[in-house]
Amino acid sequence: MVEHNAPALDRVFRALADPTRRAMLRRLADGEHSVGELAEPFDMSFAAAAKHVKVLEEAGLLSRTIEGRTHRCRIEAGPLAEADRWIAYYQRFWTGRLDDLETALLRHAHQKKRSRK
Repeated sequence: MVEHNAPALDRVFRALADPTRRAMLRRLADGEHSVGELAEPFDMSFAAAAKHVKVLEEAGLLSRTIEGRTHRCRIEAGPLAEADRWIAYYQRFWTGRLDDLETALLRHAHQKKRSRK
């Protein structure tokens, strides 16, 4: 598989590696939130939440608009779709490998059963 946009994919997976950022994205899947609203469920400062938002923004996973002093965040699905395509490729690979293993195990069990007779 040729990865045409590997640096962007690297940023997406780096951003998704953190459970706090994944939780923030999950909240954004329900609609727009301010940075302060994204920080609420966590024991963290606004500055810490803003750093997480910046990582997500740099990965292209969210976009931010500024309304006065409020930064509104919205999820961006494109990079997630790209990550999903990357994962799907390997899912097909492993599904095929596991199917081959199942076939080999069934063949082995059948041969073992026949040799007992």
